[in-house]
Amino acid sequence: MTWTENGTPVSARFDDPYFTIGAGLDETRHVFLAGNDLPARYRDGFHIAELGFGTGLNLLAAMELWQGPGVLHFTSFEAFPLPSEDMARALAAFGLPGATALVAAWAASGGPLRVLELPGLRAEIHIGDARDILPCWPGQADAWFLDGFSPAKNPELWSEALMAEVARHTAPGGTFATYTAAGHVRRALAEAGFSVTRRPGYGRKKHMSTGILEEAAA
Repeated sequence: MTWTENGTPVSARFDDPYFTIGAGLDETRHVFLAGNDLPARYRDGFHIAELGFGTGLNLLAAMELWQGPGVLHFTSFEAFPLPSEDMARALAAFGLPGATALVAAWAASGGPLRVLELPGLRAEIHIGDARDILPCWPGQADAWFLDGFSPAKNPELWSEALMAEVARHTAPGGTFATYTAAGHVRRALAEAGFSVTRRPGYGRKKHMSTGILEEAAA
């Protein structure tokens, strides 16, 4: 990881920032929360799944809007987990409630499955290649945050096969949202069974993509 002058974390492996420079939280709210019509759809047991855990910003933003009662479930797949020190530094700029608890839970966890118990939320972070792990995951998500690095720089996380697995692990009526509007990604999601919509993106990004799965994918 490297850092820009204004403190934005950048993946050296993919040469791509973890979030939009100077506006990470606003981008998360626009793309992943509003894009999945959250928090309006929240209910006890609502399940969010995510490709690319990164700094944990999406989890905190989703948790901030959770009012309960009950438990919000969050599952993420991350091949390159950050050290807790880098996570803390990346999240410090946003002042989100729960950030300290998240970093502490992350630092105390380890292994291929990291279980994080936070107030009102249970998170399971699968460490490894989502192409290998997701097909074996027994769960189904009500909403997906597709947040891998740019498809041009991280094509493995946007393949047709993986998008089909996303659909297969989506509950009927479930949704996805992503910052990218790349044509091949949108086609892969449509072929997997989602009704895909191109929507205004955040900031300089002209478009983003959302979708809904009307029926369970085969």
